[in-house]
Amino acid sequence: MRLLMLGGTEFVGRAVAEAALARGWDVTVFHRGRHEPPAGVRSLHGDRTAPDGLAALAGEPGWDAVVDTWSAAPRPVHRAARLLRDRAGRYVYVSSCSVYAWPPAAGYTEDAPLVEGASAEADRTDYARDKRGGELAVLESFGPHRSVLVRAGLILGPYENVGRLPWWLTRIARGGPVLAPGPRELPVQYIDVRDLAEWILGAVERELSGPYNLISPRGHTTMGALLDACVRVTGAAAELRWTAPEVVLDAGIEPWTQLPVWVPPGSDLHDGLHGADVSRALATGLRCRPVTETVAGTWNWLTDIGGTAPRRPDRPPVGLDPALESKALAINSRDD
Repeated sequence: MRLLMLGGTEFVGRAVAEAALARGWDVTVFHRGRHEPPAGVRSLHGDRTAPDGLAALAGEPGWDAVVDTWSAAPRPVHRAARLLRDRAGRYVYVSSCSVYAWPPAAGYTEDAPLVEGASAEADRTDYARDKRGGELAVLESFGPHRSVLVRAGLILGPYENVGRLPWWLTRIARGGPVLAPGPRELPVQYIDVRDLAEWILGAVERELSGPYNLISPRGHTTMGALLDACVRVTGAAAELRWTAPEVVLDAGIEPWTQLPVWVPPGSDLHDGLHGADVSRALATGLRCRPVTETVAGTWNWLTDIGGTAPRRPDRPPVGLDPALESKALAINSRDD
């Protein structure tokens, strides 16, 4: 297989490129040159936001598939798809479950209503409409039968450059009392980036098409299992102080951003972020490794690079200020 990876040097793109190399594929990575690509790929440079930014692709003979992880204005996806529609067999666009109209009901499938107001030619607007615009751009050039729309949920694992699981690992590694947002049994849905990559490559091999919710089955793990795994893998002298959701919220703590991954049970936020139906993906080969492997893989990568995870400049910072954590822990102790 000949694969063109648009991006390919960070997080999802890097995981896909490495997985393709492991399968013996011929991999070309098109990127801006800001980060080193994986060893073994063919590297092409260009900035797809520039007027002639795709010039390096123009003389290429073609590929069996393109994988694109673009997350900003849809217009660069539109330009790339138009250029490649006669040079690639299939276009895989890594989209997001955010393209569904908010809030989606728990158990939503790929047929759920989509966000309105998106356009393939739009400038940057918001994340949901940008991703939907990217989907429309791919569909316009490749049609429904040569397009794969990967509607990913929460993505964790090695190379994570958003900072969610790395924040939990570094916080727990510091030890001491740790604010653990409850309940322990709260269901959590996510996809390990390596499992995402393997499914994408399998989709190319099977010549799949259409949209797929790409995330683990509902209840794949819990907040308790996730944070327990962080304690074990770091070997830290950390004490998880399980705290009721109302105490967390009353302390002024923002779910999802200040306490990554966690959102309160029974909320629209939880239904939308941890409530997707993934039957279609499971029927086409999705396999999800245990949470212990995701946590261990992320910790091993994090320690290998010195303990500080890279951060995407276009995403807001995540994590809880120590003073605010202490405030919530004090409230929890009084309630006890």
